[in-house]
Amino acid sequence: MTPIALTVACLAMITFCYASLCAASPFGTCRRCNGLGFALTANRKGKPKRGKTCRRCKGHGKRIRAGRWLYNRATRTYRAGTR
Repeated sequence: MTPIALTVACLAMITFCYASLCAASPFGTCRRCNGLGFALTANRKGKPKRGKTCRRCKGHGKRIRAGRWLYNRATRTYRAGTR
């Protein structure tokens, strides 16, 4: 197998795996708050306490994956164009 064909096959496999992940689990944990929904802050004694609500996920702890966001955008555009 030539290196170009091998590269194309690997990229196609990675794309297929990510698409199946987005279909099976469209939401992932928020990277900013690690899925907690809020940031941990430390008080003066070093003991962690609950901080402010995470602005990125709005306190849910979940975010939509980039592939699912693109799929939703394409579907919305397609539906709006065929009305």
